Amino acid sequence: MITFLIKRIINGIFILFSVVTVVFFLFSFSFPSPEKMAVGQRTDVETQDAIKREFGLDKPLFTQYLLFLNDLSLISYHDNITSTELSQKYGSNLTINLGSSFIAFKKPFLRRSFQNREKTSTLIANSFKGTFVLALVAIIFAAFVGITLGIFSGIKANSWLDQSIVFISTLGISVPSFFSAIILAWFFGYVLHDITGLNMSGSWVDIDPFTGEFYQWNNLILPAIALGVRPLSIFTLLTRSSMLETLNKDFIKTAKSKGLSSRDILTKHALPNALNPVITAISGWFASLLAGAFFVEYIFNWRGLGKLTIDALEMNDLPVVMGSILFIAMLFVIINIIVDIIYVKLDPRIQLA
Repeated sequence: MITFLIKRIINGIFILFSVVTVVFFLFSFSFPSPEKMAVGQRTDVETQDAIKREFGLDKPLFTQYLLFLNDLSLISYHDNITSTELSQKYGSNLTINLGSSFIAFKKPFLRRSFQNREKTSTLIANSFKGTFVLALVAIIFAAFVGITLGIFSGIKANSWLDQSIVFISTLGISVPSFFSAIILAWFFGYVLHDITGLNMSGSWVDIDPFTGEFYQWNNLILPAIALGVRPLSIFTLLTRSSMLETLNKDFIKTAKSKGLSSRDILTKHALPNALNPVITAISGWFASLLAGAFFVEYIFNWRGLGKLTIDALEMNDLPVVMGSILFIAMLFVIINIIVDIIYVKLDPRIQLA
């Protein structure tokens, strides 16, 4: 298992390095004058030059790339900078003084927003809370309903109930999340607002001028359903398929011949075996929901990582856009490693390669 983990971590680091490289050069060629985005087209040349020096934009492209890697690295090298300036920039006091230069041990530095000069990592951390809550509720909703429908569909194979569930699930897979979000927001948040009490938009945290922050959990319902429709449909069909396969295996026939009740056969023998691929799919889909909630968050005005990224794109706030992409890539790498471990634990027949 240790060797397996080391291989997965090394592979993940290589993937992240590739993403960092692609993201840097893609945005460098797409936006050749980021200093104008940071301070505006009409700002004086002196201010633009100061921004260029701050972000290293006055240096050759490859040097800018090395500086970008230096900022992202846990261990970085710096010269022509004091320890105080280093601490102010990275928030790290753990350094090795080499005389005219320093080696710093720090958190990855995603630079600062062009718009409000706040650390990109702080903006991402604050926004990710909303995305995590939304994705968690969506995946719980999708897993519970999807597995339940899949079990009924598998038990009642070829019945009208089974055919109805399969048809609706197939339809759910084909509908994009943003389309589901628009329909749900319009119908339940606007047309039936007086009945449901649900809003077309709004985040889970609101601010009262007198009492401060308070939670509005009802705003979570529609975006969670919209985000969970596709995985729900996939979990339903996957559970159904796995149940049908499991119910036709020899050990189920043996259990029936021993006179076990249908309930015991289902709960003690069929379900534990049928749910292995579903649990793996749930883990993978959770990562996808964390990274794929962009349009749902934007439609419902949900304050999360997706809305932060889209707003940053509209404002040409490159550090925030690049930082969000790299953060999402890191999430995928970490969750995929966890999924691999879960899959191996659930099915020992799989080789640790």
